[in-house]
Amino acid sequence: MIELFDFDKNYGVVVGTDEAGRGPAAGGGFAAAVYFPEVTDTLIVDLARLNDSKKLSEVAREKLYGVILTNSINSVVCVDVEEIEKINILNASLKAMKLSCENVIKEAGLKDFITLVDGNKSIKNYTYPQKFIIKGDGQSASIAAASIMAKVTRDRYMKELAQEFPQYGWNRNAGYLTYEHIRAIDKYGLTKYHRPSFLRKHFEKQKQLTLF
Repeated sequence: MIELFDFDKNYGVVVGTDEAGRGPAAGGGFAAAVYFPEVTDTLIVDLARLNDSKKLSEVAREKLYGVILTNSINSVVCVDVEEIEKINILNASLKAMKLSCENVIKEAGLKDFITLVDGNKSIKNYTYPQKFIIKGDGQSASIAAASIMAKVTRDRYMKELAQEFPQYGWNRNAGYLTYEHIRAIDKYGLTKYHRPSFLRKHFEKQKQLTLF
């Protein structure tokens, strides 16, 4: 954990950002930005398990979420399915990152800082200093914290959508194309929360199969 925070300190004041939901075929895409105004010994202990959200259990993520929420200035932004289909998921994710970062910067009143972006792309049309870091959620505490915020918020959102459309199992698969999800799509069709562009290959394959 200390190594993660030390990495951030190499840059001075840091806003970390990460996304969740680029891969699923249903649901919006989320991004979060996190800034820790004060890093105390207590905070370091409380965030001892901080890491890439995908490497943590749901219980661990929920616990860390509460600590991050209390000790940081943060923002989580969702870009809906309509926007994803219009500008594609990469651009939608970068847009959500941009908006979440700008929210944090404004709330914190930051002047001299750098934004650390998880991945291999810079945020488009972003007027502040930034640096992208491949696998940054395993190297930067601020990015890792943003990963947690985005992932937990999106998982909760998908569980809410699952109450409206329980047959797709979104409370279990978060919109990813599991066997259960694909079979439900074949049986019940698409909902307003599905991303048609993500299912094009599946339907093309189904169409080919019907020809024989």
